[in-house]
Amino acid sequence: MRHVLSALVQNVPGVLAHVAGMFASRGYNIDSLAVGETEEPHLSRMTFVVVGDDSVLEQVRKQLQKIVTVVRVDDISSQEFVERDLMLLKVNCGNGNRAEIRELVQIFRGRVVDVAPQQVVVEISGQEKKIEAFIDLMRPFGIVELVRTGRIAMVRGVNRGNDEGSIRPVAEETVQKS
Repeated sequence: MRHVLSALVQNVPGVLAHVAGMFASRGYNIDSLAVGETEEPHLSRMTFVVVGDDSVLEQVRKQLQKIVTVVRVDDISSQEFVERDLMLLKVNCGNGNRAEIRELVQIFRGRVVDVAPQQVVVEISGQEKKIEAFIDLMRPFGIVELVRTGRIAMVRGVNRGNDEGSIRPVAEETVQKS
């Protein structure tokens, strides 16, 4: 089963290495990882996609609880959430197929962000299956390079602060402020 975890962490050096090291040392694979500063400059949000059964998820949750710089972790998989992925893709466009590529980009609501004589760079954002479908359509043209951000996700509606998926909210005074 695919689980999307959203972790609020202190925005201090080494947090990403510490969390990623915890996953690696216990043999858990991170399917996707995205990290960025939140509306609070002293906090960052890490969004993980982890594949495994409920026992794997429980072990990941317990291990994350032990990390001091982790403020809060939510398994948002069971909630209504919005999820996005961003991709840049460089594809060959020789042999007069530039118009066909441009048409597919428009259908997928993407943008051509760079044009060269024999290649174009395309930007696409959306759900994982949309990105995967676009990649499949671009393969016959010849994908030169591809880079993706990893999934980011946010629970729909009002965030009540202490939802069921929460592991351990930490008192405000324990969060280091930069």
